Formats: sequence, C-alpha cells, structure tokens
Amino acid sequence: MGVHDLQVYLESPSLEGGAVSVDLLKIARNVTQRQQPHNANRKIRPIGNKLKLIVDAENCLDRLYGGYFSDWACGGQWNRMIQFQSLLTRAIERGNIELAVVFNGTIESCRMNEWVAEQANIRQKVGMVLKHINTKATPPPKIWWTPPTCLRSALRMALRHLGVSVMCTMDDHHQEVIAYCREYGFHGLLADDAEYAAFDPPRYFSSENLKLTYKGSLETKEFMVNELTKSLQLTQEQLCVMAALMGNFLLTESDLQDFHKKIGITNIIRENKSPAETNVKILADFVRLLPTPSNMDNLVSVILEYIDEKRASKFRQSVQYYLNGTASGFLKYCPPPVTPKDKKNSVQNNNEISNSKEGDADLEVSGAGFASETTEQEEETLHNYKLATVNLVMSSDYTLDQNGASSNSHNDASHFNGLLNGSIPSANQNLAGTSSGTRVNLLVSSSSSNTSSVPSSPKHSAQNSRIVGGVNLVTPIVSPDVLRTASLRHQKGLMASMILHVLSTQEVRLPCLMEDEGNREFPPIHDIYQSLRQRVYAVLFNLHHLRYVHAKKKESGEIPENAPQPDIVVKEWIYSRSNPYQYPEEVKAEPLPWAVPTLQRLWFGPALDDKRRRMRALLSCLNSDTPLILNTGYVPQHMLIMACVLRYIMSQDKAIMRRHELDAFLCQAFNVDLMNPQYLQELTLSVVTSRGVQLAALFMQGVEMALLANDACGAPLPWLMCCPWLYFDGKLFHHTLNRSAHSKNILEVCENHIERVVKVERMRKAILEGLDVKFAKMPLAPFPGMMRQGLPPPQGLPTMPLPSNRIPAGMRPRPISSRGGQLQVAGVVVGSWGANYGYQQNMRQQTALVGGYQGRGRGMMGPGASNFSQQNLPRGRGQQRKPGPPTFQVNKRNNTNKKRNNTNKPNKNQTSQEQHSVTVKTESGDIPADEIIINNDGTVNTGGKSEDCLKSSEHKGQGDAPNLVNTSH
Repeated sequence: MGVHDLQVYLESPSLEGGAVSVDLLKIARNVTQRQQPHNANRKIRPIGNKLKLIVDAENCLDRLYGGYFSDWACGGQWNRMIQFQSLLTRAIERGNIELAVVFNGTIESCRMNEWVAEQANIRQKVGMVLKHINTKATPPPKIWWTPPTCLRSALRMALRHLGVSVMCTMDDHHQEVIAYCREYGFHGLLADDAEYAAFDPPRYFSSENLKLTYKGSLETKEFMVNELTKSLQLTQEQLCVMAALMGNFLLTESDLQDFHKKIGITNIIRENKSPAETNVKILADFVRLLPTPSNMDNLVSVILEYIDEKRASKFRQSVQYYLNGTASGFLKYCPPPVTPKDKKNSVQNNNEISNSKEGDADLEVSGAGFASETTEQEEETLHNYKLATVNLVMSSDYTLDQNGASSNSHNDASHFNGLLNGSIPSANQNLAGTSSGTRVNLLVSSSSSNTSSVPSSPKHSAQNSRIVGGVNLVTPIVSPDVLRTASLRHQKGLMASMILHVLSTQEVRLPCLMEDEGNREFPPIHDIYQSLRQRVYAVLFNLHHLRYVHAKKKESGEIPENAPQPDIVVKEWIYSRSNPYQYPEEVKAEPLPWAVPTLQRLWFGPALDDKRRRMRALLSCLNSDTPLILNTGYVPQHMLIMACVLRYIMSQDKAIMRRHELDAFLCQAFNVDLMNPQYLQELTLSVVTSRGVQLAALFMQGVEMALLANDACGAPLPWLMCCPWLYFDGKLFHHTLNRSAHSKNILEVCENHIERVVKVERMRKAILEGLDVKFAKMPLAPFPGMMRQGLPPPQGLPTMPLPSNRIPAGMRPRPISSRGGQLQVAGVVVGSWGANYGYQQNMRQQTALVGGYQGRGRGMMGPGASNFSQQNLPRGRGQQRKPGPPTFQVNKRNNTNKKRNNTNKPNKNQTSQEQHSVTVKTESGDIPADEIIINNDGTVNTGGKSEDCLKSSEHKGQGDAPNLVNTSH
C-alpha cells in the first residue's frame, strides 16, 4: 500500500462522483473574475477573466507530446509534436485559458528511492520494446510508452516558442507547484498524483485524460476531492494523516508494513474490489478515531503504540509535509515578504562572499541574461528560423503567420515566452511580463523552500582542497553572479537543469535510455558522452583557471614543486549492471586543450573576442573545432547541433556508425518532407529495426548533451537554432535508413534530387574533416536455416521473405542416384549418366543468394560478406564433403546420346564472392554480373564468359545441373 492508492480510489467507480468528465473550454466561459490571492502582502497583477491552470508536465509528458504516437520509439516525431502544441495553444487562447507548465528540475535526495524505482520501470519497458522490435519488426504498443530521449528539452523549447509560460522547480517539486498555484491565484491544477489530492488544490483536473478533440473541445476529468473526504468521513487535515500512514517518500511502505498488518490491511481482493479500494476504507476507519493534527503531540503519542519512536518522528515530518500544501497550511508555511532592511542585509552578505576573478570585475551582470542574448542577435535568429521552416506544412485547420507564431498570439512576433526577443529583463525590472496582462511571473514563488533565492552552501564561500590517493580534489568556488543567473534561468526554463545541479551540488542523475543492455553493438550511450560531460564540468568550474593559478603559485614558491595539480570531481548517478544506482560514480573534469576564459567571462563578456571564445568552447566540447563546421555553405546554422553531434560520434575511438547510417541522418535532415507532419503521419514504415531505434536514441542524447554544453558556454548558438524539429524526425530517419541500406548510391536515397545530394556531400565533408574515419563493420550475413521463416534478421538487417523449395508430396519426382548409372531397354543401353556430385551444392548456393539477407544495397554488402563462402555451406544430402573428382570410376565410353560437358562449372580456385554474384540475363543466358562487367584486362565483356570458362577443365561426369551459359551455338 502507498499514497498512490489514494489516487486509485479517487478514480475508481466505487467512489460515486469522484471523477467527472468536463470540458475546460466551457469552464473557461463561466469564469468571470480571477480568484484573489491568499497572501494579501504580495503584489499580484490583475489577470482578467481568464481560466488559469497550472500543469505538472511530469504527469502528462505523453499528452504534451501529442498522444500515444505509434512511432514514439523511433526517436521522436518532433514536427508532429510542434503541430499538436500549436493546435493546443490556439485552442486555449480561443477558449480564454492560460497555462503555466512546470517541469521537475529538482534533485531531491529524499526521493532518490522513487527515482530509482521509476528508472527500473523504464528499463523494464525498454527491454520489452526492444524485444518486440527484434521479434516483430513493428512499432511497439502504446502500453509500453516511454518518453523519447530529449523530450523534456524539446517540450521546453516548443512551449517557449509558442508563448506558453514554462517553469522548472528547484527544491521540492510538489510543494513548489501547489505553492505557485495558490500564491498566484490559479483556478486549478492539471496532474495525476495522489500527493496533490492530499494538498486539496482549488480544482484538480486529470492530465492523463486531457484530449483535444476534432470538434474543438478540450476534454478531461475533474477529481472531486470533497467527494473523497465526504465518502471517507474525514476532514482535510485527517486526509493528510491518512496520506502519511499509507506510505510515501518520508515514511516508506516497508516502514509501515507491520503497522498495516496490525490494522488489517492486506493485498487480498475482496468482493470484486481492488485491494486499494478496500485498504483505503480500512485505513480511513482507523484515522477517523485518531486525534486531529492540530494536536500533533497527542497524535504522535497514539501512533507510538503501533510504531517505534524513530518511525514516529518520520510520521510527524510526513504529516507536516502534507499540511504545508493545504490552503490553511500554506499561509503558515509561506514566509513573510522581504522588507527593504532584509534586502540590504542580504546584499551585504552576498558582497562579503563575492570573490570575482581578476579581469571579471568590469562585467555588468543584470538579471538572468547572457551577453549573447542581444536584440540584434535575436532578430537575426528569428529571420534564420523563418528561412529554415520555409517548408513547414501545418494542418488545414491551423495556419502560421509570417513570423511563425500563431495568429492569435502577440502581434510582435519577437515576443517569446512573454519576453522581448526571448531575452531576460534585468533584476530591477518588472518580471510580470507585458503590459497586456497575459503573462505571469515565471519565477517560482519564494514561499517554497526559498526557491527564489540563490542556493547557498558552505562549499561556495571558501575553496577547500583535500589530497586523496595523490590527487588534489578541490571544492570549487562559484561566483554569486553566476549562481544567481543560473538559478533564475533554471526557474524560467531557459537552461538545462543539469547545470544548476552541477554548480550547487556537484551531482547529476543520468536516466535510462532506449538501448539494449543484453546485445550491445556499441558502448553504453552515457559512456560515449562521458568525455563531453567532463569538458562541460571543467568549463563550469573554471578548471583551466585553477590550474593556471596553481602553476603560478609553484613558480613563486608558495606551494611545493611536487604538489599535485587541482582536480574537480562530479558525482554521476548512472546505471550499470555492476552498479544499479547503488552509489554515484566519481568523474573527473577534463579541461579543454586551450586557455578557456572563466565562466563569468563566457556568460557576461560583451566583447567580440568573448563571442568567439564562447563558440570555440562549445565546438571544443563536441570535438568540432574545425574551419568547415562554421561555414554555413557546408553546415547551415540550424543544423550546427546535428553536425557537431554526428562528428562527436564519428570521432570516438571505437567505430559506432556505418557509412549508410551516417548518410541516412544527413539525407533525412535535408528532406523537404521533414517539416510536413501530414506526410509523416501517412508514412508507413515497412520495418523497424532495433539498431535504428538505438541509433536514434544515441543521436538525441547527443542533442541533449549539446544543449547542455551550449548553455554552459553562455549560449553562443541561439536556442531557436537548436530545436530538434529543424533537423531530425525519428520516423523519417527509419524510412531513410531502410532506403539507404538497399540503394546503390546516395542519389537513390535522395530520391534522385541532385541538389540534395550536393548538400549531403558538403555537410558530410564538414563532419569528417580532419578525422581518421572508421566506419563500423557490417554484421555477418545469417546462414540459410538459422532463422525461422517470417522472423526478422538479427542486428537490424531488413526483413526479406525466405523462399521455400518444398513441393507437394504427390508432385515430387523420384530421387535420382548421385553415383551415376545407365538406362537399359530390352538389355540395350540407351542412356547413361555420370555422377551428380555437385548439383545439390550449387542449388543450395543459389537459394542462399536469392533468399538470404545479402541484398544489393550499399548497407548490405560489407567486409563480413566475404566470409559467406562455400566452405560454410552444407554439401550433399547430409555429408560435409570437399569438392573434387569422384571417388568411383566414371563411364568414359563414347556415346552418341551423351550430353555435352558443362564447361562453365565454377572452378574450385574461384573466390567465394564470384560464386555468389548476382546473375544477369543476356543473349547467352543468365550469367554472373561480375563476369560481364570486369575481365582481367579491364575490358567489358557481354558474352558471359570469363577467363576461367575458357580453360580446359577436368572431366567430372555428365551431370544434369542447369547450364548457366550455353557454350555451343
């Protein structure tokens, strides 16, 4: 039993009136005035008569993605997501609704067990998805839906582009969401979490049942928490006690297992009711007799009869946690507004711990803006975005204006997320938004665990170092300006959440991805990008500057000559079989190979040299600091992230990608249908391969890491040029990958568009510039009989039908002896034949050619194909016998009825590749293609005879094997 059972009971049919179907657009029409804030001391701007809803994005990632697309496993259909987001945005604007979407940006150590359990569930689904793809070669069912890699970052950018308020929590996700909802007078909450039911929000809507219908309605279900308390005969405070006793992240289910047994809670199904429904009622009967939470000491003393003192303290914390989220507890939990005197003291304390580097004191820091975010730069970016999306095709019921924003959005298309040109106002400006009153303050309320304040830690006030095993581990100092800017950008959803985690805790969590742990064709994805993360850590903590100061101190004699140079370690929670999230891996930061400026200079430096260094730092993190990569004639600006990620993958020591796979990435990026959601929706994939799915996950995780590096280096590349829908679509990538594997050349992959081929070739040249290119080898072709008919081949090869040589029993000819014989009529020999020792072998080889998986495409014939030779095939009916002369005497008498010798039988010295070449029809019959294309002298021969055919061969009997070439005319 757990607190999630409360949500199950709320949605169950046994609670009449617990979940009611509603239309949000109809509710919005009935809203005449907004709710007044509970805290009168806070200045809240008037909103008008809009229905304001706050959305917990973690509970509705699938709905924001656009529903259960059948091809979500292919890597993400980002243009279809944009189309759905555009339709949703238009519907809520017409319906007088305003949304604020909140993502979980916290790293709550107290909820670590919940996060590990969530990752285990994702790993299990990923295993089932890949097993389904390996056996069926079709998209997986929606019941195994897992968020595509980089989904949260793509959603943040898409919502920001469409003008929807986006936020990220910092300390406690649930408390900050409900606090923001109450403090800023939101009418309701869209989520599916039992903890919100215990908080009793103003109105509680289901995010899982959110549907945007074709008739224009926005339907969902509303959970009636008052019906829940009425049915259980509990007050709202008692409901908090009940949630604490059900089991949560503070007081776990295992801690309460013996308590649940004492009061009769079991997992046995009774009266056709789920255990959750029965157990909730049993626990409600117990809680009804307890003292109220207002008298906490008496309540804890009663609970001590059932649990020990250690768990009783956890129980007290758990009850108080839920009380803090209620309407009455929120007012007590909310700290008083900051007075001018407190602000002065706070500024003085910040000045005391400020330790800016030399040369950075002249930098002016205002608000959360980067120096790279200027008005001119944003206008240029918007122009480039319009050029990149010139082929964007939306559905007939939704149109874009010339600036790419919806027709009902602001007239000034440079307003993104309620801010001019996507920039951040200074700290002393009004963060409430535009004067039209249609945007909310994106800052998370300060009422929740000091979320608006800069996180402080003793490690940031003084630099500590310790020698461990001969390594000088340094706890770095983070500038208050950097930390303040990172906090503001994090709260507003303008930065990768991992950056604040690294700066404040030196700890990150890496989730499970769509990769096959049992049959790896390349290293784990997180291991591939580990060196990239190490460079980002070095940039964030100014490792180059620390080592430079250390070297200067050595020269001056302040420290011994043998003192080890400083190192910085970041803890990474990453899954492996040897360490399934049991302890974090300590990863050292690795500096870039050139003098990188300090982080304050990268973020706030306004000079032209600072701009160049920002871009060089980004390219260096991605192994892409080459001349051609910044040449827009080779790599368009909106494809720079893609080119850098592919170059990073190609620069690995171990070859990961094959040639035709790299071409597939590039060809789909330049496909004119990339931004046509209607075409992509109607596109049908003939086969979905496990390798293609993992390659897409590898690429999108690279995009995620590239966005991290871009934010860490001060955003040298505008965020609008980083959007994944500009250069990738998972479904189109799989379609292109299948074409690339079967096409003769890249012109066929590009559908005979020569201008597209030129773009692909130029971009490939920029990606591979200066690299020792190593492509991964093709897998060995499977042998006939190794797989059952109809099953897909292993290692991502496309499915081809297996031919069957079976003949109905009544039509099968009588077997002919393979040792030769004579035909006598009335004692007279009228015919004779020699040994038929090579016939079955040749027929089996031809069957392997036609029905195997070698194909004619560029991606199917590789280095491993040469191993598919004659020595590996069965010979005869059951014997493994080497070819050669017969072991019995052959009848050599001249006979007028004797058939001519087959002089075109393959020579035993002939290579295996010649024996398995494709046959071509000519005037002389079907002959191998290699024999008509290339001779020893280099000339073209269309006669169908090679030099080996003209040589005299040893007589090997008169077999009835079919002649490939008729040597007589």
